Amino acid sequence: MSKAITTTIKFTSRASVKIGESYYTVEAQEERMIPDMEGIDIEEERKDLWNTVNQQCDDQIAEILKTFNK
Repeated sequence: MSKAITTTIKFTSRASVKIGESYYTVEAQEERMIPDMEGIDIEEERKDLWNTVNQQCDDQIAEILKTFNK
């Protein structure tokens, strides 16, 4: 088992959408520092960060679709 201690988590999410003949790719990235591992559920922190960056991509795609569906 690894003896490494997680001090930072960083996730990137990317998605593409095709509108007409064009593809639009969006990306979101966020990095979080973990101040102290005591009392921190690292799996919950990862899940929250993953949900955050995915939601940012979803929001960007929704904005693109809104722009082109006027």
